[in-house]
Amino acid sequence: MIKIGLISDTHGTISPRMLKFLEPVDELWHAGDIGTVELVDKLAHFKPFYAVFGNIDDHVIRKMFPESLRFFREKVDVFMTHIGGSPGRYAPQIRNEIHTHPPGLFICGHSHILKVVYDKKMNCLYMNPGAAGNYGFHPVCTAMRFRINEENILDLEILEFERTRFTS
Repeated sequence: MIKIGLISDTHGTISPRMLKFLEPVDELWHAGDIGTVELVDKLAHFKPFYAVFGNIDDHVIRKMFPESLRFFREKVDVFMTHIGGSPGRYAPQIRNEIHTHPPGLFICGHSHILKVVYDKKMNCLYMNPGAAGNYGFHPVCTAMRFRINEENILDLEILEFERTRFTS
């Protein structure tokens, strides 16, 4: 069994409150728009760190991380990218992958809106952790943590708090 922390759209900032929420996880996954190499370093020293780059990430971060990741945790096939759309409206660049080889868990960011829904058509759990950082149109900062035990995704917890100005 493994405990996962899931964030996206930090845009170079993460609050102490967010880090406290993520403290008990075994791995931290970031669904893009990390923002700065300094934040990459901070998060990589915090927990084992897996990420994809997002549309605001510069060429340095794009060399560090792929546009999408496909991997297994326990027995769950995970597909993570930044711009992925949502069930019924998947982004054109990943639509073929989703339809041809549906993962058990599809993760994306970009919208700054937390959303978790089971896509019955794809037999896939969709997760978007919203926005963990301080920049963007979102009124709240959000993150998720959950456990994976073999093929089961369990105990989803959500952190949500009003966005305030903070620095990394």
